[in-house]
Amino acid sequence: MRLHWLQSGRITEVPAGTDWLTAARQAGETIPTGCLQGSCGACDIDVDDEVVRACIAAVPITDSGKTLAVGLCSDPYW
Repeated sequence: MRLHWLQSGRITEVPAGTDWLTAARQAGETIPTGCLQGSCGACDIDVDDEVVRACIAAVPITDSGKTLAVGLCSDPYW
């Protein structure tokens, strides 16, 4: 899957099913984390306008050739 990391502008490719934290690390991106169990929301990312908890989700399978736009969610409390 092709990923466009909005903060840096990098475009990377990873296999579908790769967990988001690994995909980010391989791309040289940093996703903040907290509990690493999906409850705190510190690792929320925006994937094509859908909020995803990066610590418990994986890169989805999408249409061939589609690039997913990935950005960090902004939470004023973190």
